[in-house]
Amino acid sequence: MRWLIVAFFTVTIGSGLAQQPAVSGPLAHSLNDAFAGVYEKVAPAVVVIESQQVRGVPMQGLPEGLQFFLQQQQPQPRAQRAPVETNQGSGFIISQEGYIITNNHVVEGAMEGGITVTLKDGRKMKAELIGMDDKNDIAVLKVEGTNLPVAELADSDAVKVGQFAFAIGAPFDLPYTFTVGVVSAKGRSGLLPTANRLPFTEEFIQTDASINPGNSGGPLCDIDGKIVGINTVISGMNRGLGFAVPINLAKDIADQLIGQGRVSRPWLGLNIEDLASLKKHYGITASVESGVVVAGIFRGTPAYNSDLQQEDIIVKVDDVPIATAEDLQREILSKKVGQTVQLNVIRGDKTVVVPVQTAEQPTSPMIRAANRRVNPQMMPDQAQVPQPRKSVPRGDIVGFHGLTLTPTSPEAGTTGAKVGSVQAGSPAEAAGLQVDDVITEAGSKPVKNSAELENILKQADLSRGIMLVVVRNGETTFAILKQ
Repeated sequence: MRWLIVAFFTVTIGSGLAQQPAVSGPLAHSLNDAFAGVYEKVAPAVVVIESQQVRGVPMQGLPEGLQFFLQQQQPQPRAQRAPVETNQGSGFIISQEGYIITNNHVVEGAMEGGITVTLKDGRKMKAELIGMDDKNDIAVLKVEGTNLPVAELADSDAVKVGQFAFAIGAPFDLPYTFTVGVVSAKGRSGLLPTANRLPFTEEFIQTDASINPGNSGGPLCDIDGKIVGINTVISGMNRGLGFAVPINLAKDIADQLIGQGRVSRPWLGLNIEDLASLKKHYGITASVESGVVVAGIFRGTPAYNSDLQQEDIIVKVDDVPIATAEDLQREILSKKVGQTVQLNVIRGDKTVVVPVQTAEQPTSPMIRAANRRVNPQMMPDQAQVPQPRKSVPRGDIVGFHGLTLTPTSPEAGTTGAKVGSVQAGSPAEAAGLQVDDVITEAGSKPVKNSAELENILKQADLSRGIMLVVVRNGETTFAILKQ
């Protein structure tokens, strides 16, 4: 705001009107009215959400300095603690039928009948949880009421960096707090961990509008009082680093949750790795500098039913260049389930075009577990199903970096080193290795038995990591073992 006032003051001096206070000019008044108009238009459709849940803080394990801004009840002395706690966040009404969009983490783990919303006019209502999508941190609630105020939604694809941005929410139990800033950036990604939480499939809108604990699920608006995003994550406190899920994505997810109770997403069924990363860290050669390497293909998937092959390098999807796994993810997720895409693939010294018809992403626990480390970008629900592991004393596995090996069965027709157990918290677990995996190659060297793998690992520089070729349930995939 300071630069606007100073700019106006300069104009008035040049016009011989220096005696007139800068803040009383028409520009300042117009801007003042515009800001107030945004609040008056949007605030009635904003709700404060209280969610009662069994004690325990959701969304653990976030990186230092990066946190979800969910306002929680202050802890009480142990003797006075109740069996439940109340989390507070925000949301907004999107239809006269009473549907409300908020963040999944605001209501995640809520007890049955434990969600209450309060409107600006003072009405307090119990809310029904219609559906949740933790992959994009979106949830839909529903209340029964009449004459409900409805928020107007913008086209978030049309948002421009530098335009005004306004946040409304209930930070620190101060409902309907209104803050002003600008859109600082678009397309922010990689903000959240994928080891213990599903990755977001969309890029965030960044803003410097002040948002704090309790703003979660509330709207980010434009100067016309239309919602462009859902405030979802902040970096630190009062740093001016807030991030919102684009409203186009949130509305699409909400429509699916309302219409069918779940979210359908297209997929190909691949394990993928960034070519640039593999070339940098493991000396892999290729005729192109960037692209996405097909590390593995799951049986029965769209990719399995196509001509796509392991070690193909995907460089384009429908003529859109692909440099990273995020690029491939974004393009595939922009398609419809059942739509055929054309993949430009580098295979050896040739470029081929491979058509693949997308299918709906599955939620099979077996597929989730099998894909949990190799392909965090393309799977819907990975990293959530623990694999059975044999209990092995720590002292017996130090030399193998957290794993023990067993002989492969000759009648199985597979040579290699078979994984007998994996120690929790070890490099082997971090690499995604699982019991009964068969390691057939390490550092580009073939592995026929456990002794050969042991020798290769002893000579390898595991601070840089070593790539393993793994056969799992009849499918070949990659793993990277790093100390």
